[in-house]
Amino acid sequence: MALIVQKFGGTSLANTERIKNVVKLVIAEKNRGNDVVVVVSAMSGVTSELVGYTREMSSLLTNESLAEYDSIISSGEQVTSGLLALGLQEQGFKSRSFLSWQAGIKTDDFHSKSHIEGINSEILLKHVGKGDVPIIAGFQGVNSHNRISTMGRGGSDTSAVAVAASLKADRCDIYTDVTGVFTADPRIVPEARKLQKVGYHEIIEMASLGAKVLQIRSVEMAIKYNVKVQVLSSFENESGSLLVNDEEIMERRVITAVTHDSQEARVTLESVENTPGISAKIFKPFADQSINIDMIIQNISSDSKYANVTFTINEGELDRAIKLLEEAGDNKEFLYKNIVATRDVAKISVIGVGMKQHPGIAQKVFSILAEKNINIMAITTSEIKISVLINKEYTELAVKLLHKAFELDKKPKLQ
Repeated sequence: MALIVQKFGGTSLANTERIKNVVKLVIAEKNRGNDVVVVVSAMSGVTSELVGYTREMSSLLTNESLAEYDSIISSGEQVTSGLLALGLQEQGFKSRSFLSWQAGIKTDDFHSKSHIEGINSEILLKHVGKGDVPIIAGFQGVNSHNRISTMGRGGSDTSAVAVAASLKADRCDIYTDVTGVFTADPRIVPEARKLQKVGYHEIIEMASLGAKVLQIRSVEMAIKYNVKVQVLSSFENESGSLLVNDEEIMERRVITAVTHDSQEARVTLESVENTPGISAKIFKPFADQSINIDMIIQNISSDSKYANVTFTINEGELDRAIKLLEEAGDNKEFLYKNIVATRDVAKISVIGVGMKQHPGIAQKVFSILAEKNINIMAITTSEIKISVLINKEYTELAVKLLHKAFELDKKPKLQ
């Protein structure tokens, strides 16, 4: 008998008919003789609706208002966990819903982007031992002030992997609306292939660079605690994609996937006084508020007195970012002439562990985009990825061009 943690996303739980379908998937796993613990997201669209309500009422710039924000947007998972438990009870299975505090999920004190610090596994194991199916509201925990805290979009993935790690589960199955991890978004590239196995380090890059399959922190946690993770569909009866160590992949490939992120914004601080430590001063408010910054470019004036500092940020954080910069300027923490922000950008990335042994990948990416007059605004690289910032209107074209150029529609050779 194995212990399986199943996580179901919002599209899998979008209405009562789909929740009844999830009931069947849980029962199927139980009928295989396995114990099951389930983690759920809110119904598709519900969290976005709740976020919209909060933005109509508050600018969400203080930790106090973010605490209420978390209290509001966490309510969607309470509904789905209860409905799924009812569905299982209706079919004769013992089940009950658990909110974060009932499941013993403790987090740090950062609201809207909290990190899990611990889970009281005894609570859940007690119910599993009695044959129950615990249904846990994902995406949330309780902090040291006994307030609800949420983990950011996709946080239910992290909840599920954390629960699997805490319970020492045999596998964590992430159910979504696609059949696995693909070489590109199949809605943009119909020829995109499903990957049977994906290396952990590749999926971390994919998750951080726009692929919506998994939240990056869930992958980091899977690596740290050696959790076996599978991504599969709630709607198609076929095998999914298994996350494995890079050396377990037997297919020879230079580039594994092309990803895109159209939720990027670009911010430029013009004519910043170029003094020692200025970058640390600029980005300290973001670190204090747990706001992630991505691409950073600094251009120094010819006399070295001033600099233009450009960076990218998630579009949803843009208003907060501008407010933080304005407050820092008002407090004379650093001086600048102007803030220029735009939302019409997208980040395109090519990812692959084979890039380490194959020079010339960057030049190929740049040439392909240049042939179609797609201008590159910024570039970042690592050992296994190249990312470029372009105008948002060219997103789909760029993804299709790069996917075709690296022949990702073709099955790679075995090693």
